Amino acid sequence: MARRRPRSPASMKPLEGFDFPALRELLGTLKADGWLLYDFHGINPAATRVLGINGMGTRRFFVLLPRAGAPVAIAHRIELASFEGFPGEVRPYAAWSELHERLRALVGGKTVAMEISHDDAVPYLDRVPHGVIELIEGFGTKVVSSGTLVSRFAARWSPSELAGHRRAAEALAEIAVETLRWAGAQLAAGKEVRETAMQARVMEAFGRASLVTDHPPIVGFQANAANPHYDPRPGADRRLVAGDVLLLDLWAGPALGTVFADQTWMGYAGNMPGAEERKIWETVRSARDAAVNLLKERWAMRQPVTGASLDDAARGVIRAAGYGEFFVHRTGHSIDRDLHGSGPHLDNFETADERMLIPGVGFSVEPGIYLPGRLGMRTEINVYLGDAGPEVTPSRPQQDLLLV
Repeated sequence: MARRRPRSPASMKPLEGFDFPALRELLGTLKADGWLLYDFHGINPAATRVLGINGMGTRRFFVLLPRAGAPVAIAHRIELASFEGFPGEVRPYAAWSELHERLRALVGGKTVAMEISHDDAVPYLDRVPHGVIELIEGFGTKVVSSGTLVSRFAARWSPSELAGHRRAAEALAEIAVETLRWAGAQLAAGKEVRETAMQARVMEAFGRASLVTDHPPIVGFQANAANPHYDPRPGADRRLVAGDVLLLDLWAGPALGTVFADQTWMGYAGNMPGAEERKIWETVRSARDAAVNLLKERWAMRQPVTGASLDDAARGVIRAAGYGEFFVHRTGHSIDRDLHGSGPHLDNFETADERMLIPGVGFSVEPGIYLPGRLGMRTEINVYLGDAGPEVTPSRPQQDLLLV
């Protein structure tokens, strides 16, 4: 079956409500003549989100949003319906030679911004294939990174997306606490509790809360919690025993294609966790709070802040506690209509994301410590950057290890 693009509201036309003055200002900063958006089979979600187009996505298209003049689209003749209502000229093509001819005429000798990241520094931004860049540069065109444009026009949340995220965040926090307490109560009653049973309980709770997700939650007991992306399977999952730590990572939203909430909560099966469990929990919580506090401080002083600097802050806390080698992933990821979005990430470890955090974007903060074969702990919250400053969701993040 032909692949369809994620749908925008049916009443919207391509680029409806787009802030062209802001784009022109940013293009001037980049010294670029335009933003050249490209997509094929959905490989560049930033392009389809910015344009707001629907329909089939089986052929290549290019759209130039110029610093001066009206937008121009180059689209295949069998998929022109996607560009109905486009606020500019649509130049159709069918043969590859026709596509190349139209591209040369449109961007030859110009400087354009595209979704690239030099040396693949940020894979979530590096969306345009090398062959396409070779093609464009063959016309005497200079290509620069569109990172600042993606943050401004593709990664920012709408008011309705923010409202949906807030509702989901509070619901997820309630579901997480209830599920962890249920597991403890079942264990205390002498009943078997398995990781997949906790998964199923969360999925049922999502249904009651009118939330949807694209995958069941991560549930890991004790040693399995040391695998950050552990995926329990029926018949091969672990049974909960007294003294286990419980990791629950859950994500959901009002609908697919909206801004999800994404949280991780930790529990302990017993009344008295050991000294190591307490130290690890206090370390990851302090690392989380260090990143948020640095963000708030710099925001209040109107100082620029990058995702990389927040990663450094959280990682420094964990390193100082002696667990640096056991924090094996970035501190946080961008969240937009993709759970792992195209905006700035809190990362100076897996990648070097030096993009500025700007109003309107959201992301996770989720430091973790993973001792292979023994245990793992992670705490995860989300942050939305509003005009008034950072907003943490849920409104009451986990502070203490939940004793269940």
